[in-house]
Amino acid sequence: MVRQAFREQIRELLEDLLEMGQMVADSIDSSIQALAKQDQDLAQRVIDHDDEINALQYEIDEKCLVLIATQQPMAGDLRTILSVSNIAAELERIGDYSEGIARLAIKLAGRPLLKPLIDIPRMADEGRRMLMAALEAFARQDVESAARIGEGDDVVDALYDQVYRELLVYMMEDPRTITQATYLLWVAHNLERIADRTTNIAERVIFLDSGRIVDLNR
Repeated sequence: MVRQAFREQIRELLEDLLEMGQMVADSIDSSIQALAKQDQDLAQRVIDHDDEINALQYEIDEKCLVLIATQQPMAGDLRTILSVSNIAAELERIGDYSEGIARLAIKLAGRPLLKPLIDIPRMADEGRRMLMAALEAFARQDVESAARIGEGDDVVDALYDQVYRELLVYMMEDPRTITQATYLLWVAHNLERIADRTTNIAERVIFLDSGRIVDLNR
């Protein structure tokens, strides 16, 4: 009976983590929509919503600590609990990057965009896809799928390099574009960091299976 209750607590912990992951994925979508549509209200909702993401991370961490303190889990279960805590921290950081994009969207609102947003939304789409794939791999303990997450990171890095070069050209050709180009560079940088954090989540899936930490960013 005690063991059954423990498994139920682990299941609830995983459900909380997946809920947090969905909230973060929605924040990525909304922040980019706010940027593309110059929707300051939507951007503000993303900013306000970050408090809920933070609160859920604290709740997950508290549950992890209680489980460790009261159940004295063995190696496999302990790895699961520690991985959940680690992934929740990564999700919180991804939420912060989305909030940062929303704040930049507010700064950029009210003026024509320097260039059509093509590669930046592609970065966001790939980052969100990676995130959902990593969380699904964690839920299913699918090591092979987790190992492939690094391929998506390469795609995001290539798009970031392209955006970086294009915006540098704008700034060199017309110094009046420097402020707006810099804001867009920050947006792209946040998206690149979202992909990096997502590979960290995928690495935790591999750790959960084998107890080894691998670097998928290499």
